[in-house]
Amino acid sequence: QQILRLDPNQPIALHLLGLIAHQVGKHDTAVDLIMKALAIKPDYAEAHNNLGIVFKELGKLDVAAASYHKALAIKPDYAEAHNNLGNALHDLGKLDEAAASYHKALAIKPDYAKAHSNLGNALHDLGKLDEAVASYHKALAIKPDYAEAHNNLGISLQDLGKLEEAVASFHKAVAINPDYAEAHSNLGNALQDLGKLDEAVASYHKA
Repeated sequence: QQILRLDPNQPIALHLLGLIAHQVGKHDTAVDLIMKALAIKPDYAEAHNNLGIVFKELGKLDVAAASYHKALAIKPDYAEAHNNLGNALHDLGKLDEAAASYHKALAIKPDYAKAHSNLGNALHDLGKLDEAVASYHKALAIKPDYAEAHNNLGISLQDLGKLEEAVASFHKAVAINPDYAEAHSNLGNALQDLGKLDEAVASYHKA
């Protein structure tokens, strides 16, 4: 804000102030500030990417996808924008396109744990459970304390009928993040399927 008092058209300051607005939940303000930055500096790939993140948060998935495409037109090797585009496409139900975007992100940045995990989510929803499991394992090899990947791995293992392995994955997720309600609930489901009803009830209570 100090910078913008001196120079109201400073695009980096406008963009970063917009990012802060997004992070505190003021998404409409974020859109205004980031669009102002882009009006001044149209080739600002990071601002296009972050504008997409705000639009996705607002539920405007097609507009978000368009923003990611703009970022990638400027900076084709922008792994984060490929990953974010994948997330928007996934939420739009375009699972094959989403998987392709995650593959592009990983071609640029092979150690991108989040993209491996997101690819796993798309593969799971495509019914490719073994491939999904492999993607989650890759994510966890890079980032062993990735609670969400442990949880999602557990879901795929459960769907494959590997209940003991699923339980182990859910346990890892809640050990890393004890407040992870969804993982406690999923652990309860797997324990229930194993006939361990008292343990399942305890997990549901935690959730």
